[in-house]
Amino acid sequence: MKPFMNEDFLLNTETAKRLFDAYAKDPPIFDWHCHLSAKEIFENRQPNDLCELWLAGDHYKWRAMRSAGVDERFITGDAAPFEKFKAFARTLTLAIGNPLFHWSHLELQRYFGITTVLSEATAEAIWNETCALLQTQDFRPQTLIRNSNVAALCTTDDPVDDLRYHKALKDGGFDIPVLPAFRPDKAIAVELPGFLDWIKALSAASGVTIGTFDDLKTALAQRLDFFVSMGCVASDQSVASVEPVVFTDDEVTAVLQKALAQQPLTAREIAGYHFAVLCALGRMYAARGLAMELHLGAMRNNNARMFARLGPDTGFDSIDDKAQAVGLSRLLDTLDRDGALPKTILFTLNPKDNQVFGAMLGNFQSGEAFGKIQFGSGWWFNDNIDGMRAQMRALANLGVLGTFVGMVTDSRSFLSYPRHEYFRRILCDLIGGWVERGLYPDDDAALKTIIEGVCYGNAKRYFGI
Repeated sequence: MKPFMNEDFLLNTETAKRLFDAYAKDPPIFDWHCHLSAKEIFENRQPNDLCELWLAGDHYKWRAMRSAGVDERFITGDAAPFEKFKAFARTLTLAIGNPLFHWSHLELQRYFGITTVLSEATAEAIWNETCALLQTQDFRPQTLIRNSNVAALCTTDDPVDDLRYHKALKDGGFDIPVLPAFRPDKAIAVELPGFLDWIKALSAASGVTIGTFDDLKTALAQRLDFFVSMGCVASDQSVASVEPVVFTDDEVTAVLQKALAQQPLTAREIAGYHFAVLCALGRMYAARGLAMELHLGAMRNNNARMFARLGPDTGFDSIDDKAQAVGLSRLLDTLDRDGALPKTILFTLNPKDNQVFGAMLGNFQSGEAFGKIQFGSGWWFNDNIDGMRAQMRALANLGVLGTFVGMVTDSRSFLSYPRHEYFRRILCDLIGGWVERGLYPDDDAALKTIIEGVCYGNAKRYFGI
């Protein structure tokens, strides 16, 4: 029997162990997609306890706790911090097979030096030990980022954001780049409540009165140029699916004006507007050399009662099962025909589409960039051993794994960086297994290039940092 989470955790062959130790353990991290707060990084406040550091805002943990029958008072309610922590510890014991179990123990090991297994029985001792360390050692955000070997990170920011904290971090001399990423979801989501208010905010931020599709494009381009001036290298769009409905600019303007007048829209109008805005954004990114991330397949805010109570991103999203291939192909082809297809990273939340996305890449690759069209790492509900293996196998089977830009935390937690180690161990175990079975030569130079590239070098090259 193997020891629990020792130095050979997830490394099942001697080759995997050698590859991890030699090539995957030490490269820095470029966390090019996360949800960390630039404001919190700038304010750089010492956390009070592990509840604040671990449980606040973490909908992965909240979701697991609800599944274990924990009352909402101990999740997002007014229970005392230790009581919330103890409820999570009780949940974690039951979460066999869930990546939370591994992530939590990696974080305890890497940041606190605690190898005790967390359970309801050990919760108080671990709580007391971590509280003592939080009183005597530096666990502020900037220190955690620096000590995690992070070379740069990209936050996720609304186009109307003034990016004051990104500027303050840069001006204040924080030595790790905290770059904004352009997230124009609210410009796309014409059908959602709040669209009119957001358009007013965009108009105020850009100085453009928005009444037509051209006005909208002008305002978004103005904000994008501001983001670029602040170091932006990536954009991010999250849509359930892309519907291949093609409208003229006049038709898009008509939809926009109906939305601004708060009139109901048809499904076809919504789809045509979405497609047009995505195409317009893609052209803007290509013109500025930015990468376009497309996160597809999330079905959000399923529980109306809890959405009304807690709002979005609180643990009530799941996997959509819409067809993706035709709409995605039409979007990429429309941009490619115009010579305006940017570097693009395709994420799927539904693993049924791994082969679809893995095959889609090859339709639009070119010599413009090393791995111009990317298959994004196992995301959200796929951010686990099986999901990451399946994504990398699909990419290896259908594309070129050695060009892969690798892992992102996609996290709001400053303790989430061991997820990169988790990914790197899985990567080395996968490749090491292929080598030991004679499926790839034991060529040290080639394996070094592949693993160091996937861990860090490819992303650095792709985003140009």
